[in-house]
Amino acid sequence: YDYLQTPLQPLMDNLDSATYETFEQDPVKYAQYEEAVYCALLERASPNIPMVIMVVGAGRGPLVRASLRAAARSQRLVKVYALDKNPNVVVTLQNMKTAEGWGDAVEVVNSDMRDWMPPEQADILVSELLGSFGDNELSPECLDGAQRYLKASGISIPCEYTSYVAPISSSKNWNDVRARNDATHFETSYVVRLHNFTQLAPSKPCFTFVHPNKDGTPDNERYTVLSFEGKESAILHGFAGFFDAKLYGNIHISINPQTFSTGMFSWFPIFFPIHTPVYVPENSVVECHFWRRVQKHKVWYEWAVTKPSVVAVHNAGGRSHWIGL
Repeated sequence: YDYLQTPLQPLMDNLDSATYETFEQDPVKYAQYEEAVYCALLERASPNIPMVIMVVGAGRGPLVRASLRAAARSQRLVKVYALDKNPNVVVTLQNMKTAEGWGDAVEVVNSDMRDWMPPEQADILVSELLGSFGDNELSPECLDGAQRYLKASGISIPCEYTSYVAPISSSKNWNDVRARNDATHFETSYVVRLHNFTQLAPSKPCFTFVHPNKDGTPDNERYTVLSFEGKESAILHGFAGFFDAKLYGNIHISINPQTFSTGMFSWFPIFFPIHTPVYVPENSVVECHFWRRVQKHKVWYEWAVTKPSVVAVHNAGGRSHWIGL
């Protein structure tokens, strides 16, 4: 608990096997994905015409397995492309294909989803590119790049996700940031299993992304102002971030406290600290501003407080922390 971790950079870095193993243990996430693919196949597929499923960012295969289980349950034919840019996991996928007898039902592809030229178009694009704040591992940019794989009638699982923000008091986590002894650490977001903290108000939606993105030229920059009513007096140390993702229909996965997917442990909240703690009197408003900024090779967040007092913009221009494209 309360251990600050810098978020993953899966586009710039290849994940190690221990990280994949942790993700694969999650009992809830893959059950929800399987249910989403199952429902999509039942509603959209004919029993005798194969549906093309592309798993983009296949890792060591949990979504491939979930898709194959969904096909078996729905009694629908599928052709699955398992795509990953990490050469280490592609070896694992090839071995799994042989060991589990997937045969022609699965084709393993070693490529970046933004570059690959598929031999056919997909009915369903399946991905698990979400970070603790939804879009902070660049799912929007990746899926915008991959949606050209989809048929005009094709769908994405997930089809939509929203980040959520809540003001928190947590001297433990704030002091851990301060102990790192330079200003840049107050302009960095951290993944942290929050324990010693108080949430000052219910979370509110921040940024939403929809896939496939029907805008002609996708614009993934965002800006929002959020106001929270703090009932009790407290010290504001920063903001906790969460997400809620709609996979298909009414099937969701969520770490937002109001809709949390019980038993899911793949994601801890994200923490956006502020340089200077702010005293919040009882029954007063906390107002914050969040930006998602995008340039050719990087994406970053900026955040600021304007009520009950002003705390300057953090991470302006991505000077302290950014996610590489």
